[in-house]
Amino acid sequence: MSRVLLSACALAALSLAACAGGPVAEPPALTSPPMTTPAVRPVDYVRDVHSHARPEVARVVDVALDLAADFETSRLSGTATLSITGVPGAEEIVLDVRNLDLQAVRTPEGRALDYSLGAEDPTLGQPLTVRFDRPLAAGETRRIVIAYATRPDAAALQWLTPAQTAGGRLPYLFSQGQAILTRTWVPTQDSPGIRQTFSARITAPDALKVVMSADHLTPEGEPAGPGRRAWRFRMDNPVPPYLIAIGAGDVAFQPIDERTGVFTEPSKLAAAHRELVPTAGMVDAAEALYGPYIWGRYDLLVLPPSFPFGGMENPRLTFATPTIIAGDQSLVSLVAHELAHSWSGNLVTNATWDDFWLNEGFTVYFENRIMEAVYGRDRALQEQVLGWNSLQDTLASLPPADTRLKLDLAGRDPDDGMTDVAYEKGAAFLRTIERLVGRERFDVWLRGYFERNAFRPMTTERFLEDIRTHLVRGDAALEAQLMMDAWIYQPGMPSNWVAPVSDAFAPVDAAAQAVFVAGAPVSTVPWSDWNTQQRLRFLGWRPEGLQPAGDWLTPAQLADLSATLDLPDEGNAEIVFAWLQIALQHRYDPAVPQAEAFLTGMGRRKFVLPLFRTLWAEEDWGRPLATRLYREARPLYHPVTTGSVDPLLGWAG
Repeated sequence: MSRVLLSACALAALSLAACAGGPVAEPPALTSPPMTTPAVRPVDYVRDVHSHARPEVARVVDVALDLAADFETSRLSGTATLSITGVPGAEEIVLDVRNLDLQAVRTPEGRALDYSLGAEDPTLGQPLTVRFDRPLAAGETRRIVIAYATRPDAAALQWLTPAQTAGGRLPYLFSQGQAILTRTWVPTQDSPGIRQTFSARITAPDALKVVMSADHLTPEGEPAGPGRRAWRFRMDNPVPPYLIAIGAGDVAFQPIDERTGVFTEPSKLAAAHRELVPTAGMVDAAEALYGPYIWGRYDLLVLPPSFPFGGMENPRLTFATPTIIAGDQSLVSLVAHELAHSWSGNLVTNATWDDFWLNEGFTVYFENRIMEAVYGRDRALQEQVLGWNSLQDTLASLPPADTRLKLDLAGRDPDDGMTDVAYEKGAAFLRTIERLVGRERFDVWLRGYFERNAFRPMTTERFLEDIRTHLVRGDAALEAQLMMDAWIYQPGMPSNWVAPVSDAFAPVDAAAQAVFVAGAPVSTVPWSDWNTQQRLRFLGWRPEGLQPAGDWLTPAQLADLSATLDLPDEGNAEIVFAWLQIALQHRYDPAVPQAEAFLTGMGRRKFVLPLFRTLWAEEDWGRPLATRLYREARPLYHPVTTGSVDPLLGWAG
């Protein structure tokens, strides 16, 4: 890898200027506090195998978009103006693009620039090399303007028809850039280690509202010609490109407090707002743990059901799936997770996707601390146990090399690293450190870690340098106890791990044993007295030694389970998913209509992929059903979801 110390002038171009405030998301009266950022530090770029960029030569420091949304052709078109710095004498810059229709590259004054596209890779796209009309001078910031249009099948964008929305009147657009999909709608250096500020002017039909992961400079839009309005945005804190996000549709807003609120479709706003009221307290709890929230506002956009993830931590505007709206605030740990990313991920970001655990392991740990602060130790422990159990299933299903925290994803899609290893093994590692050094000492280190490394591309090796310098401090006995290299570089779980235990699950396990093994009626289960986490523990229980495709329930037991617990009418998506995993594995025909409604009613990959995997494992019964359901459901799904399910089903259209 190449380590380049930037010149003082180049560093100035990367400066983390404080935001001066200004208009905010909605309504104008909710003024954001100024964003503050730490001092600039040198940036050591590392080689990113998922980007064509060469930031050690020339790098993008700002992106200014001027795009028009055309819902009839499913295209964004316009310009991206890139501000570039680099080493003196640099003659070109290499960008990442994938399936973009390029029209021209020029200077801001209109002079054409030479450019070329390299070989196309189905995952990485193409390198776009732009040659400057003169070499870069020391300390210079150069701008280039790229005119282009996205394609209807841009993998980051999903264009929904009115029928695919709750209101049924207006179309909808949203983006999902992680991990390397931003290059399908923005021509830039699409690597998490190349942070960029950005601004945007987006025009859209005037019946729609446009929102972005940035300060909303025109909360109500402004006239932009017949039948159209323009919306302006600015993000002054440099972010990794995957966090540049857009949404446009029939969107309304309701505040929670002076700095938090909810955007979603009008017919869903009241329910979403009731569900997400805990957000304000979570922000307070997070700040009390690990320092100020520096992004100004923290709002959520609850998207249509095709959104492929539970949530996406876009700064100032978390994108969230409607499947978290359970009616009882039982799934708001997802909000705690996305909020925690404001520190671990958005502030301190993995330099490449090989170090994805630095984003997600820290965030799962931080999420659980927020949940403990807001809901108590018992609730936090229950969620730890559920995550731990999920991790054990993941470890058993992956090749050993993929159970290490530090991955080698060269030649692979970075989505391959988005497993519970990054999330739950990473969190277990941090809990192990906390247990061995004590929470108070650990918290001092972790708060300092976020402050010292803010806006710095982070690698596992830099993490190790930081923790050894500021926590271990040469204590050889502690170093041996922590077993950090084993956690990071070796497969599986090191010998110093300790599984979390929740006393709240003891009666649940006893009830599961009685029903699923001893044959007791389901009416003996105190279902109404249990919280969601206990219910998930019950439905996730499996007999010891059960083979992956093995049955453990009779049709009569399945019918009793379904009827007694009223599972066909269950509204909590996590519980529905857990039930359908049981029902489909047992080829339980009465659950097929519910499975069909579930799989055609949302596109969250966490639910969709495992359910199709369960169906596909039941060859004679499940595969014809999977094929039929997927043919019907696939048009709803985002490319992130279809990209995972297509290979499983051998889908060829």
